[in-house]
Amino acid sequence: MSKLILFNKPYGVLTQFTGESGDKTLAQYIKMPGFYAAGRLDKNSEGLLLLTNEGQIQHTLSHPKFNKRKYYWVQVEGIPTANDLIPLKKGLVLKDTRFLPAEVCIIDAPTLWPRIPPIRERKNIPTTWLEIVLQEGKNHQVRKMTAAIGFPTLRLVRHRIGEWSLGDLKPGEFKETVYR
Repeated sequence: MSKLILFNKPYGVLTQFTGESGDKTLAQYIKMPGFYAAGRLDKNSEGLLLLTNEGQIQHTLSHPKFNKRKYYWVQVEGIPTANDLIPLKKGLVLKDTRFLPAEVCIIDAPTLWPRIPPIRERKNIPTTWLEIVLQEGKNHQVRKMTAAIGFPTLRLVRHRIGEWSLGDLKPGEFKETVYR
């Protein structure tokens, strides 16, 4: 039977089971052999990571052609307007990389756990929360997109992939389910 692990990856943890000396990795949290991450979250991002014990499911969950939409809560520096967000909605081209159009909207701050360490805050510069929904998952995509429109990402939390969501999982917690 194919199993799926929903893991709330803490900030500062690598999305792999091995790393350099001093690195925090998945091995410190998940002690079940034969599971592998289906997709990635960079070290400075938090939130939902799916792991599976079957290669075909890993491929289905992570390959863009299967259209598993990824939902992010993104805290940015500054206060973007609706017009500022248009390039993200239309799709960006940065150097030689094309990003597909994203769904993006300004949201109220989500109820989250404290980040350790906390984000850098500047007294004179407010922050805004966005929800960004992607159909793809390129390297540092959200961070590159928000920086390109002048609103650098301060905190990035993936809260949903397709039909799976964080629910009430706290950082470092996981739950096992059956893949259907």
